[in-house]
Amino acid sequence: MQIGEYIRRAGAMHGDAPALTEGATTLSFRAFDAATDRLGNALLAEGFEPGDRVGVLLPNGIDCLIAYYALAKSGLVRVSLNVRERAEDHRYKLGDSGARGLIHDDVGGADGFGAPMVYGTDALRRLIEGGPSGACRVDREIEAPYRLGFTGGTTGAPKAVTLTTLGETAELSAFLMDLVPDLAPGDRFLHAAPIAHASGAFFLPALVRGAQQLIMPHFDAAGFVEMAAEGRATHTFLVPTMLAMIMEEPALESADLRFKRICYGASPIAPSLLERAMARFGPVFAQTYGQAESPMVITFLAPEDHDRTGSCGRPYTTVDVAIWDADDRPVPAGERGEIVCRGTQLMARYWNRPEETARAFRNGWLHTGDIGRMDEDGFYYILDRKNDMLISGGYNVYPREIEDVLLAHEGVVEAAVVGLPDEKWGDRVHAVVTGRPGLDPEAVRLFCRERLAGYKCPKGVEVWDALPKSAAGKLLRRAVRDRVLASVAAGERKSA
Repeated sequence: MQIGEYIRRAGAMHGDAPALTEGATTLSFRAFDAATDRLGNALLAEGFEPGDRVGVLLPNGIDCLIAYYALAKSGLVRVSLNVRERAEDHRYKLGDSGARGLIHDDVGGADGFGAPMVYGTDALRRLIEGGPSGACRVDREIEAPYRLGFTGGTTGAPKAVTLTTLGETAELSAFLMDLVPDLAPGDRFLHAAPIAHASGAFFLPALVRGAQQLIMPHFDAAGFVEMAAEGRATHTFLVPTMLAMIMEEPALESADLRFKRICYGASPIAPSLLERAMARFGPVFAQTYGQAESPMVITFLAPEDHDRTGSCGRPYTTVDVAIWDADDRPVPAGERGEIVCRGTQLMARYWNRPEETARAFRNGWLHTGDIGRMDEDGFYYILDRKNDMLISGGYNVYPREIEDVLLAHEGVVEAAVVGLPDEKWGDRVHAVVTGRPGLDPEAVRLFCRERLAGYKCPKGVEVWDALPKSAAGKLLRRAVRDRVLASVAAGERKSA
């Protein structure tokens, strides 16, 4: 089934019911269907041809979603760009994808990004309002490119992942079957995380189930609490850093919130944060684990399974998951190895990177690069990224384990653990945290010593005002390490 048909069907089924709300503007299901038809027809009339890549650089909003699904209907390939990233990032992604067009919000000098055909806010509104009416229906092969996503670029330049109609439909099915099976007309899904990233994965599930979607252009904790209460939000998706900020918001205590399901993912969550959040919101949390190559869908942890501390859940119904050793052989339950998976939700390939595609799909399974284990009941646990593992004194050290202990300290809000070069130990464990006023780094280090083996305990702890994060809210350990090393080098130069 073509993605555009989901839009058309929702318009027919739910008609004039509210579909999208952004501030004072609300669009019905029928109006959204018509707007995406007009824009899709207009883009084809402008000279775009099915298969052309078109970048979309828009903040969370109705226009962003109209652009996304106009591209779906017209057979064009979406290149989603996050407004929180830098101009250099946009330029790189547009160039790497060979984008022929760009739709943007007039911010950041988008005309210099290299796309031949560029549409700012005024031009976009003109196309949406004045495009030819009538169904825009360009069918594409289910395994042809539907959109290009990008890896996080935490270990090098981001790679474009080729995502297909088949994969998008598989993700939709997995969400409605396992993650948010209770979505229904009358529900309200609050989009607070970037739609260009993980929150956008929830758009189609909410649309096809007839739920209204509330759009927050830019996240802030106070605004989230206010909007969730006033909009009577029932569902949302948050990355753990957002949840941590919400838990620090004073208005949260007295807010009248009615969430039935709070989904989270995109980065690890500290057990202490999850425990506090569950005490405030109740047993409404559901975790999803995925990555760019398998968008949002590898395993999920249902609300009723949240007694399994640290687990990322069991495989989605339609996904195969396993733990393999370095020779691509399955390991027994309880043993560590690399998480691998397969299923129709996977990317088709890395864009123009056949050798890297072959490495990722060795033996027919996607190699995630995540180190994990599976318990006797089939629940999976992510221990860390393969490339983030430290070796201190000959022992493997997983930063996430130490970060979880740091975050259990009542004064710590965020934590990052990195390895620094050390002649004796190989990697010297070093921690950087943010925290509440008066946080004492030595007290934090002693707190860890009481709870960790000696070789895992941070040899040093720094307190920063903020930790570097990606546009998707993921902690950038590499940026933390680079800054710490630069500070050490500067100190050595000063003392020389």
